[in-house]
Amino acid sequence: ADCLQSMGLERVGAPGTTAALAILNDQVKKGGVMASSYVGGLSGAFIPVSEDQGMIDAVNAGSLTLEKLEAMTCVCSVGLDMIAIPGETKAETISGIIADEMAIGMINQKTTAVRLIPVIGKDVGDTVEFGGLLGYAPIMPVNSFSCDEFVNRGGRIPAPIHSFKN
Repeated sequence: ADCLQSMGLERVGAPGTTAALAILNDQVKKGGVMASSYVGGLSGAFIPVSEDQGMIDAVNAGSLTLEKLEAMTCVCSVGLDMIAIPGETKAETISGIIADEMAIGMINQKTTAVRLIPVIGKDVGDTVEFGGLLGYAPIMPVNSFSCDEFVNRGGRIPAPIHSFKN
């Protein structure tokens, strides 16, 4: 988060956050390609909420939402990472969030992941401590509109088809 804010964002989550993350990730990847014959290590930017104080501060300030994090996953190296949500969040809602992330991976032809943590007994505004390197996280709000009918239809997110590119 501090890297993105040093690029000129007042807070992570502000308009321009996804663009700043894309620029950062592009440079990390290009630097990694150049150095790959000599060193190993980071191959792109990732955005774990609980492991970055700047991300935690942005959530607490209200500038960083679950929806903005999802948008940021279009240009980062992973997906939704270490996000604490209310323990009462329905399984269908979690499935819908995972399906959205899978769709981003399918369209962008990249691997994505989801580490949502429903914290039993906690609600928006509370905090959960994971300990050690995993840090702590504020419980983030989840969109309350239903996707139950969509999720319960079943089905699959299709694999990407490379021949659609010109």
